[in-house]
Amino acid sequence: MSNILHPGWKPGFGDVFTWFGMDKNGKIGVFVNNCWGDLPAIILKIDGIEGILDCINEFIHEESQVFTTFTPDKNGDYIIDMFPAWTGPKTKEKVKEFYDYTLSQKNSLSYANLPKNKGFYIYYAVEGSFPGEDYPVGYDGETEMGDYYRYMLPTIYGQIEDFPEELRRCVAVSDSLDFTKDRLIPNSSINSHFRRMYK
Repeated sequence: MSNILHPGWKPGFGDVFTWFGMDKNGKIGVFVNNCWGDLPAIILKIDGIEGILDCINEFIHEESQVFTTFTPDKNGDYIIDMFPAWTGPKTKEKVKEFYDYTLSQKNSLSYANLPKNKGFYIYYAVEGSFPGEDYPVGYDGETEMGDYYRYMLPTIYGQIEDFPEELRRCVAVSDSLDFTKDRLIPNSSINSHFRRMYK
């Protein structure tokens, strides 16, 4: 997967990338593109961005061999907002029950670890092998493949200072979004919302 990301990159089947954004109030979101979500153009301009995103992912999952000083767990809780339809019929309660179980197994790779212990929002992109196969359960409007929806919310918030200084520059910043209110971010508007990197 090395060197796939570049300024001309387009999302497509088979490649899943996770990138990081900050809203206008300083709250942190983890964005999983699920093959079809765009990455902000400002991120794609960074040389070697794939390796850097890998470094951030390793850090937030406490698997980094380079950045080994981790912020203490927030010990908060998390809320399921919307969830993917393609995984089958279920409820918010059953989704949370599943993630609570993975956390109880000391699974630091569980997505729920990120809102609960790191204080990050989780946004998922609508996926599927064809339009309409997947959609966010709990959203009343129309969505398209690649649209980002709010999957999980933290109850205690993380902040940019939780990242090592060397990794902060690879967090995209939005001066328009508020993760506490913006439940769906259309894929077509990613570049209008994320125009600069954290400095």
